[in-house]
Amino acid sequence: MDNIIRKCLIVGLSIFSLSAISWTAQAEFPDRPIELIVPTPPGGGTDMTGRKLAEAAGEVLGQKVVVVNKPGAAGSIGMSVLTQVKPDGYTLAYVWNAPLTIVPHTMDVPYKTSDLIPITQVTGGTPLIFCVKPDFPAKTGQEFVDHIKANPNKYTYGNDGIGATVQLAGERIFQPLGMNLRAVPFGGAGETLKNFLGGHVDIYGGSIPPILGHVKAGKARCILVTTAQRSSALPDTSSAGDLGLSDKATELFRGVIGPAGLPADRLAILQKAFAKATHAEVVTTYLKKRGEVPIGSTSDEFKKKILSEYAANASILKGLGLSKN
Repeated sequence: MDNIIRKCLIVGLSIFSLSAISWTAQAEFPDRPIELIVPTPPGGGTDMTGRKLAEAAGEVLGQKVVVVNKPGAAGSIGMSVLTQVKPDGYTLAYVWNAPLTIVPHTMDVPYKTSDLIPITQVTGGTPLIFCVKPDFPAKTGQEFVDHIKANPNKYTYGNDGIGATVQLAGERIFQPLGMNLRAVPFGGAGETLKNFLGGHVDIYGGSIPPILGHVKAGKARCILVTTAQRSSALPDTSSAGDLGLSDKATELFRGVIGPAGLPADRLAILQKAFAKATHAEVVTTYLKKRGEVPIGSTSDEFKKKILSEYAANASILKGLGLSKN
């Protein structure tokens, strides 16, 4: 009888010990800083919002979240780095839609959507924007269209890479209206902004955050947003809808992703933390001032968003002559 009791106690203690070890292993994650790859140069919209998100997420997780910029090739270099790391949750990426749903259609990249795990969508419904210098001879979206049509191939617009989000968004509007501009690719909105302010391109094409301060300072004037509705950050700027092209509107979204193979328990911890960080005051205040909408989705919701846009962009890019196939 004593032996039976002793064996039961041993088995019970073993089960308890294994459970405790498992719980401790989960509870200890993360036990060191997390690296957040941002596949753009410093100073662009994704970089700027990513740093606010990293700050808030670090407070939720109890560990620093460190932004590491890995720009180039319309974001695909940073994505390639992410797919090569150990899927332990300590290296993630904060990315906009181009490297996920556009670039794989337009460039030969060493990754597929199946190589990545969506964690949470952070922003959505965000317009891209085209801005000019204050002395540009057009004040409204329609005047911009008319002036460009009267001067084919005269003007250049900076963008985030060949066949990436800005070029896609622009050409969806420009082509139906018979507008001919020359696209000049850069590593991201930060580089586009520098070249626009430096006079190397005529038109800024990118997200709102990098250009907003320069608009307020009178150094730039924004003339067109790519969404169907106008932006709350720049309500006087014409929209694609104002030009009768609501069906050609393009929105920017951003989110956190990880490499395939990320353990389910760590994915759950990261999703909860980054979704909570998305709605932290420091993040929502920053986003709303720039006309961006905080989301904080589940992993499955973000996955559906990515796959849906990926499929839609295949036919759109082919129709615009931007597809590699």
